[in-house]
Amino acid sequence: MLIFPIGEASEENLIALSILGVVQDAGYPQAGCMAKHCIPAWEESSLRRGATSLAVIDSRGKATYLFEATPNFPEQLYLLQTIAPDHQLSGIFLTHAHIGHYTGLMYLGHEAMASTNVPVYAMPRMRDFLLNNAPWSQLSEYENIKLSLLKADSEVVLGSVSITPFLVPHRDEFSETVGYKIKGPNHTALFIPDINKWELWERDIVTEIRNVDYAFIDATFFSPGELPGRDMSKIPHPLVTESMEKFQTLEPIEKQKIFFIHMNHTNPMLDAESKASDIVQNKGFNIAEEGMQFEL
Repeated sequence: MLIFPIGEASEENLIALSILGVVQDAGYPQAGCMAKHCIPAWEESSLRRGATSLAVIDSRGKATYLFEATPNFPEQLYLLQTIAPDHQLSGIFLTHAHIGHYTGLMYLGHEAMASTNVPVYAMPRMRDFLLNNAPWSQLSEYENIKLSLLKADSEVVLGSVSITPFLVPHRDEFSETVGYKIKGPNHTALFIPDINKWELWERDIVTEIRNVDYAFIDATFFSPGELPGRDMSKIPHPLVTESMEKFQTLEPIEKQKIFFIHMNHTNPMLDAESKASDIVQNKGFNIAEEGMQFEL
C-alpha cells in the first residue's frame, strides 16, 4: 500500500486517488453547533474538515474525476487543481441525493463557474432528480453539465481507470444509493460513504474488502448515543464499533486496507488524539485524512 501526502505524488505514479474530504454531509464544524467538540474548529480554521469527497488523478490522460459534489466543492476543486494543475476535470460521479453528495453541482452553474458540459455520472433516479427539479434542471438546460447514465454493476472505462457502481441500502427518499469500485492499472479501491447496515446489503462486505486494495467505508457514527435527543434508528449507519467487531477476524494485512470515512461532526475520531482514534488504530484500522493519496 502506497500512501503519500498531497503534493508528493510524482508523475511516475501516473494514476492516484486523493482524499479531498472526510466528514458527513454537513462538514465539521456543523452549522449551529456550539458544543464542546465544535468550538475548537470554529476558533481554529485548520481544524475544519469538508464533506467526504475523493478524486482520481489520471496523469496519462491529464484528467481528473471527482466522487461527490459536496457543499465544499470550491475548496476541494482548488485542492485538486493544486495537485494536478495541468489536468482537466473530466467527470463527477455521484452516490445519491443527500445534501453532502450533490449540492456542490451548483458551483458549475450560471451564477458561478458557468462551466460547459462537465460530465456528471448518475444512476437513473439520481439523473431524473437532477433533470426534473429546479434549480438543478437549469444545469442541464444551460449545458453546464452533461448527465451520463450509470447502470448498477456496469463498468465505465475512462482511459486508464474503470469505475463500477453498485447499489447499497440507504435512505433513498430521492434517489437510489451506490458505492463505487475504482480500478486503476495496479490497485483497486472500494468507496462506500453511506450504507444503512452491513447486514442489510446483499453482498458480504468482508469478501468485498478482500477483493480490493483500499476500502473507504462509512464511519458516520462511532458508537450509540452520539446524537442526544434524536432517534438514531432513523439515521441508520454501521457504527464504527460494529464494523470493527465485524472485521475483527480479518488478517492484519486486510485490516490495513480499511480507511474509515464520512464521520459526523460528533464522531470523536475527528480528533486524532481521542481515545476513539487510538482504539481504531490499535485494532489495525485506519482513519481517512484529507490530503492522503493512494496509487491506483
